[in-house]
Amino acid sequence: MAVEVVSKPAESTPFFQRDAAQRILAFAALIILFTFFSLRSPAFLQFNNIVGILLATAVNGILALGVTFVITTGGIDLSIGTVMTFSAVMTGVFVTFWHLPLPVGILAGVGTGALAGLLNGVVIAKMKIPPFIATLGVMYIAKGLSLIISELRPIYFNDTPEFRDLATGSVIGSVIPGFDIPNAVLILFIGAVIAGVIFTKTLLGRYTFALGSNEEATRLSGVNVDRWKIAVYTLCGAFAGLGGVVMAARLNSAQPALGQGYELDAIAAVVIGGTSLAGGEGTITGTIIGAFVMSVLVNGLRIMSVPQEWQTVVTGAIIIVAVYIDIIRRRK
Repeated sequence: MAVEVVSKPAESTPFFQRDAAQRILAFAALIILFTFFSLRSPAFLQFNNIVGILLATAVNGILALGVTFVITTGGIDLSIGTVMTFSAVMTGVFVTFWHLPLPVGILAGVGTGALAGLLNGVVIAKMKIPPFIATLGVMYIAKGLSLIISELRPIYFNDTPEFRDLATGSVIGSVIPGFDIPNAVLILFIGAVIAGVIFTKTLLGRYTFALGSNEEATRLSGVNVDRWKIAVYTLCGAFAGLGGVVMAARLNSAQPALGQGYELDAIAAVVIGGTSLAGGEGTITGTIIGAFVMSVLVNGLRIMSVPQEWQTVVTGAIIIVAVYIDIIRRRK
């Protein structure tokens, strides 16, 4: 017997308690940041800088899409950064070392991420290891395998110049001259549409919310909780794999030492966008807004020549504020 997830009508829910409230706050923060940095530095609005923001948002946003599902279940995934790197390395192995067609390499990268997510899900659901510990372990496994397989050296895609176009080329620009939006941004928004459909229109999305709202009640309703939890982590891994492919295309190389730290930016984007760390609430639109907030903030601070260490301090403070707002919202 399947569990029915019933939400309160919007009319009966106080405004500050709705999912829309934090999305609006996040969007308002994005507008304020954009306006502030635009006024402080004319370089912020230059086209090349805007493109840089979009490219930075693409990878972080793709990672954040997968994490949105995991956090909505009340879990966490600390492995997505190094899984992204491992997926990029495996793409390099298939394309550069084994000289297989580029589409095969791309599928291998996404598939590598999905397998890592599957491993996370099995360890969490079947072995009952807490998500924090399980994904921390997979994080180190992925990091180590990336270094071992690549032999500590970057893998370059010099023999497949078309691969870089996957991220930095512009299909939109070829159709609308002068509107050279990188393909990586297009991939992000296509991924967001797919994630949004899964989140709101499928059984996986319904059970994602159910697991985060009350996992025990969902289990007692006859739902195979372990199976759906594994599916959620596998999906998160697939998005990490896609992020790895896009990152490799953007850099035209797979950098085995890259990746650790990306998981924190992705989690921050999800939380800023309104997904609750307590589970049961999530929004793909908010995640995209949160990813742009993170990119605009980092880019603006860099343009203002704020030292790297202070950029980290400011980012951490914003994460704390976002979580605190979520706590207040849930109390009310």
